[in-house]
Amino acid sequence: MPKGESAPVAVDTIDKDDTERRLEQVLFGDDAGFLDALRPQMNNTQALLDADTTPHTPTDDIALHQAVWHDSDDDRVAVSLALNPRLRKLRDTADDDVVSGREYVARLRRQYERLHPTPEWVTQARKRKQGSDADANIHSQDDSDLSLSESDSDMDASRSVQPLASLLRSAGALTRQSDAPSSLKRRKLQPEVIDIARLPPVTSSGPSAVESLYFHPYYPILLASGRSATASLYHISPHPPNPNPLLTSLHVKKTALRHSEFCVPVLSSSPTCPSDTASDGTRIILSSRRRYFHIWSLATGHVSKVSRALSTISQQQKTTERFKISPSGRYIGLVSSTRAGGGTINVLDATTLSWICSCRIDSQGGVADFDWWGAPPSSTSAEGFTVIGKSGQVSEYSLTERRTIARWYDDGAVGSTVLATSRDGRWTATGSSAGIVNIYDRHAPGFKQTVLAQTANDAVTTTTTATATATAARPHPTRTLDQLTTPISHLVFSPDSQLLVVSSRWKKSALRLVHLPTCSVFRNWPTDSTSLGRISSVAVGGGAYGNGQSGGSMLLAMGNERGAVRLWQIRA
Repeated sequence: MPKGESAPVAVDTIDKDDTERRLEQVLFGDDAGFLDALRPQMNNTQALLDADTTPHTPTDDIALHQAVWHDSDDDRVAVSLALNPRLRKLRDTADDDVVSGREYVARLRRQYERLHPTPEWVTQARKRKQGSDADANIHSQDDSDLSLSESDSDMDASRSVQPLASLLRSAGALTRQSDAPSSLKRRKLQPEVIDIARLPPVTSSGPSAVESLYFHPYYPILLASGRSATASLYHISPHPPNPNPLLTSLHVKKTALRHSEFCVPVLSSSPTCPSDTASDGTRIILSSRRRYFHIWSLATGHVSKVSRALSTISQQQKTTERFKISPSGRYIGLVSSTRAGGGTINVLDATTLSWICSCRIDSQGGVADFDWWGAPPSSTSAEGFTVIGKSGQVSEYSLTERRTIARWYDDGAVGSTVLATSRDGRWTATGSSAGIVNIYDRHAPGFKQTVLAQTANDAVTTTTTATATATAARPHPTRTLDQLTTPISHLVFSPDSQLLVVSSRWKKSALRLVHLPTCSVFRNWPTDSTSLGRISSVAVGGGAYGNGQSGGSMLLAMGNERGAVRLWQIRA
């Protein structure tokens, strides 16, 4: 034994009894139990290997929609999946190599669906489409005039228009007119104090200033457009949970809309409720600072660009941004480009879009504004318009006679900016750059004698003497308003000619409401706390000729330069 090492110590080994052996077998197992437990796992692994080596057949894929057409050349094409490294991921087994063209397409589609699963919104859209198809089968007779094209673009356009067209066809879904005669009774506004209540806004903000606001003459629909190149239609229904919902909108690319207006032909003698077919002719004229304009048909959804009709007056009409449609819906008046020594109003036929006539006014600075004689739609009187130059000269033009029947000067005009005529043809209001508003009563004896130089019983003459009689007329206004100090930008009469809205966009909250026929300003609204912003557009709906508001109440809509459209209800 080497030095320094101790002798091994003998250890006695105690044999394990049966109890200890049973405990070790329970805790750690034994060789026999391990092999018995391993055999089922080996069987499962073999089953998996067998499944992986099984040749793949196209019938194992998830059933897809049956294709409409198959290319016979796909069956004759052979594609190797093993030679191309990028295609090896398409193999189902290691032995897969050559597949047919049809099988190759199926595996590509399967691989794409694995990487890009179907989004949830597609599944929801398919469910909605199935529901809409069921509704379309039920209402196929009502929607027979809307045809869906085979192309995707045409189908998308038709679907976007179909809800609005159906909405316009069913007048009962939009109108709230009562069958009781009392609901159509005209109520008169009281002077001095106006009963006005604010309603939920149509929009709180927008991408651009609201340049145009117009109510549909028969349905509670509001048209709003601006320089964001978008025209929107809203259903005026200020009731929760979704007040004043958006019906539809149209975006005209690269076209800053300056003016838009409803063009509704009069198909019924009733001024309050036309037939359901009136919506078939409803169009919207959209204009900008271009030599053309667009027409949007609400019944079909078709949008057309009109430029050829203006070719005969292309030298005068370099822009279509300023136009107005006659109350009958038969004529469109366009303000031509300003020329030295005066301006021109070109009149187009609203149906054929052909040029009819023109009215020239000799005024320094050109045309400031014009407005059609506001006879109700049921009236059979002659149509015409009143045009004012920037120097204050006013001309009355008759479409029946195709000539200027009278000329007069606005009293004290300094830079005329805007002109408006009431729908009943009684009132004419003019605004100037100094904030002065003159209101003229066209039915007053003094106005007729001074301006028209003719009476209703006189025969119409075409002599130069009669024209010269009215040339130097200077009638006195019924009332002159000087509440505003900035240039007047908007003069809007209510449909029943009981209210005049005066506003200026050059100062915040610069607006006044004028009672007619007293020509007095309401003193209780707007107040100092009424925040209106810089008003860029004004519209008044309802009243005697409006269908959406029964009982004589009216709606006042105002758009500002922040893109907000606010709404108020005026109760008589």
